[in-house]
Amino acid sequence: MKQTKHFLLALFCIAFIFSCNTKNVDFKSAKTKTPVGQIAQQGMVVSAHPLASDIGLQILKDGGNAYDAAVAVQFALAVCYPRAGNIGGGGFMVSRQANGELSSLDFREKAPLAATTDMYLDSLGNAVASLSREGYLAVGVPGAVAGMEAIHKQYGSLPWNKLLQPAIDLAQNGYALTDAEAKKLNQVQEEFYRVNQEPILFLNDDQWQEGQIIKNPALASTLTRIQQQGKNGFYKGKTADYITEAMQENGGIITKQDLEQYNAKWREPLQSTYKSDYNIISMPPASSGGVAVIQLLKGVEQHSSKLGSHNSAKTAHLLTELERRVYADRATYLGDTDFFDVPIKMLLDDDYLSEKFSDINWQQATPSTEIKQGKVNAIESIETTHFSIVDKDRNAVAITTTLNGNYGSKVFISKGGFFLNNEMDDFSAKPGVPNMFGLVGAEANKIEPQKRMLSSMTPTIVEKNGELFMVVGTPGGSTIITSVFQTILNVIEFNMTMQQAVNAKKLHSQWLPDQILVEKDALTEAEANTLKNMGHTLKPVGAIGRVDAILVHGNSLEGAADPRGDDKASGY
Repeated sequence: MKQTKHFLLALFCIAFIFSCNTKNVDFKSAKTKTPVGQIAQQGMVVSAHPLASDIGLQILKDGGNAYDAAVAVQFALAVCYPRAGNIGGGGFMVSRQANGELSSLDFREKAPLAATTDMYLDSLGNAVASLSREGYLAVGVPGAVAGMEAIHKQYGSLPWNKLLQPAIDLAQNGYALTDAEAKKLNQVQEEFYRVNQEPILFLNDDQWQEGQIIKNPALASTLTRIQQQGKNGFYKGKTADYITEAMQENGGIITKQDLEQYNAKWREPLQSTYKSDYNIISMPPASSGGVAVIQLLKGVEQHSSKLGSHNSAKTAHLLTELERRVYADRATYLGDTDFFDVPIKMLLDDDYLSEKFSDINWQQATPSTEIKQGKVNAIESIETTHFSIVDKDRNAVAITTTLNGNYGSKVFISKGGFFLNNEMDDFSAKPGVPNMFGLVGAEANKIEPQKRMLSSMTPTIVEKNGELFMVVGTPGGSTIITSVFQTILNVIEFNMTMQQAVNAKKLHSQWLPDQILVEKDALTEAEANTLKNMGHTLKPVGAIGRVDAILVHGNSLEGAADPRGDDKASGY
């Protein structure tokens, strides 16, 4: 009992100390009134849905490791968070074992074998945006199931069937809609009608309401096949038949050969130091996130004297100028390294970055067209999902997965109970033409059969003095990179707790459009006016990112769930 009291007193002291060091953080919108997140010693799971977090936690309590919990969380999210959780999409994992060994897994979707570079162009050579964003032609070959099997085979400790059972039970018995999820479903009813030839499970003419129970027996059957047959339960047999039959009937191009040939791929994670104490570990291409976050942090390190207080005009100007240049590199150089020789060594070279950032004007905004020519229209929202897990042995897993847009392509495989992605939009339909998130690409990211499309997903792990320090990631399309970047800075540079860093209001810029997206109350009126006078264009937006992260405090873990969503940190 005395030990428990001493532990609780120590946590209170940690919270007090961190709160005294916090700068300019607004907690009015936070679900929690405390500046410190969920504290635990043995293990922590932070994900986009409470049910998924609790399922992952139970796996840890049952003796599973972080990798076991990750598999269980991924399949649970496929049931209770269908707008982004999935078996019909793909993603990335970055992990650190307790002994310090690092790994990264690419289970990003691939272009079908029948895909062509000009498949989304009209007879005049103009990109037809709708073709890559909605319907059967927008679907890339899914990678999520293959990814989970690869993770389990490499690192899992509990039986595969045990990890699938919670998701099967959830699909069979049903789950209650949260208010946010009910509203999101209601927003896309028209698209569901437009894309699907027959009524689907998620259509509701009376509008969905919080608390309504959704049962998905078709998905329960699909998950049972995966439970019994591994990835073959998805890429072969009945589930594969359901996917390919729907494709053939509706103008899609994914075939059984596409599904059978899909493979997840282990890659070497990117690493870079930050201010000597920290080691940043992130995802290599086909993710652009690792390269971009490391470039941004190196830029801050090179120009640390220009970093002001949190969300000051001085800081916002520095971050924006760095981001303009980094996103221009993203548009020019990044793509699937299996198809294009991405100059990663050059992009992360200190001399290259020093020269790249040398022309920043500290009193005036640099027009993006002076950095690199290009044209872009609007930036839109995205639904990806991220979860962070640390177990009792301090194995750490950061996984970001996606369908791309909300509910992906809106194609629902009714016999299988799941949505398919619209990841083909993440390719460059035509060099210089933006995708749905305003991102421009070039030859490096053109469409080619079996190529993985470029992504902004940025699962990241940070070490401090050689020890595990932070696990972080977020959804948010092109804002993923800048949200992860700012969250890391919030902890390291602005002395925030993990929860404060996650809650803090965010800004975003991405080269084109030539503007800064600003969350409500992120800037004071005075700071906003200063930026405008420097030539910056500010655009108010709703939430930026939904970061789910874990910070190591000595022998304790702080799990921080983003209050912008239904996210939950579950620890013990």
